[in-house]
Amino acid sequence: MNIAFIRFYEELNDFLPPLKRKVVYPVHFKDSPSIKSIIESEGIPHTEVDLILINGNAVSFKEKVNPDDQISVYPVFESFDISPINVIRLKPLRDPKFVLDVHLGKLARYLRMLGFDSVYDYRYNTDEILRISILEKRAILTRNRKLLMKKELEMGYWVRSEMSFNQVSEIIQRFDLKNQIRLFSICTICNGRLQPVEKETVMNQHPGFKFYPGTAFYQCNDCLHTFWYGTHCERFKNAVTERV
Repeated sequence: MNIAFIRFYEELNDFLPPLKRKVVYPVHFKDSPSIKSIIESEGIPHTEVDLILINGNAVSFKEKVNPDDQISVYPVFESFDISPINVIRLKPLRDPKFVLDVHLGKLARYLRMLGFDSVYDYRYNTDEILRISILEKRAILTRNRKLLMKKELEMGYWVRSEMSFNQVSEIIQRFDLKNQIRLFSICTICNGRLQPVEKETVMNQHPGFKFYPGTAFYQCNDCLHTFWYGTHCERFKNAVTERV
C-alpha cells in the first residue's frame, strides 16, 4: 500500500470530517490512481476543485499519484483569474447560468429575481439535470454531492446552506455575482426574459387595479406574466448583498 500526503483548502474542508480539515494528512492507495479518483475518494466532487498542485506543480485531473507525493487542492476561484497556472478548466466559470435540483425551487426563484438565468423544474431527474448542464453549459446547483461526481460534469456547486435566503447569499458570494445583479431582467415564473411595458397596456390587462404614480412595469416575453417595481424589490436585493 502506497502513501501520499494531501491538504484541502478553504471551503473544500466543508466536505471533510473534522480531523482532516485544514491539515496535511496521508492517503493510502494501490497502483497509480489519478488525482481525480483520490480527490473524489475523499468525498469531494471534482466540480468543486479549480487548482491542484502536486509537489508544487499545477496538474490536471488525469495526473497519476505516486508514493510520497505532496498534494494541495484548492476550490473554484471566482473572484480572481488563475488561468495562467490553471490546467484543469478551459476557462473560468464566469457565465452565471444555472440548473437547480428538485430541492432548490425557492433558490431558483430568488436567483431569477436578481437577474440570473436559472432553470428549474421539480420533475427533472438527475439525468435530465446533467443533460441540461452539459448541453446548455449551466452550472448545477444541488444538495446532492453524488450528482457532482458524474465524470461528464464540468460545472457544479454543492449548496451548503439549508435555508433558501441564506442559499442565495451563498451563491452570490461563491460565484462573485454581486456586481452582476439586474432586477427585473428574468421572469421568476418561467425564467423568460423581461421587457419594459407601457402602463396603459398593463391597465388594460388589469382593469380596476390601482397603481402608484411612476410605477415601472415589466412583462415576460414567454409567459406574458406582468411584474411591477415595488420597494420590496430593493429591500430584497439589499438584504441579500449585505450578507455577502
